[in-house]
Amino acid sequence: MAVERQEIRNPWSQINQELQRLMGENSSVVTSDWAPVVDIKEETDKFILHADLPGVERDAIDITMEDGVLSIRGERRLEEEGENGQYKRIERAHGTFYRRFSLPDTADPEGITARCNNGVLEVVIPKREQVRPRRIQVES
Repeated sequence: MAVERQEIRNPWSQINQELQRLMGENSSVVTSDWAPVVDIKEETDKFILHADLPGVERDAIDITMEDGVLSIRGERRLEEEGENGQYKRIERAHGTFYRRFSLPDTADPEGITARCNNGVLEVVIPKREQVRPRRIQVES
């Protein structure tokens, strides 16, 4: 009995690809093969973003901050089939990913740090110190 290779694709990836095809190759729509799940927590002095990136090498992650938008992109590569075996089923998403987050004016882009541990990316975005309003005395 021959076993066929079966690849289960992410339905959102298929929708993205179809939208890109319909809009033509010159589309400005950014697409990705998959999107990591993300949690964002706000604390009094910072925002903390956690993204699940199992199997993504640290060097394959690119984080940028521009015009109040934090962008995270990267790639999870599909492991090559070895000499001793081949895949019978592929369910884990692979390929490129891209996520963007608009940050509030209180975010301090100069202090952003990131680290990856056990497949979880943590991005810490400190908040700027709040400028207290200055009361202006009206003279007569």
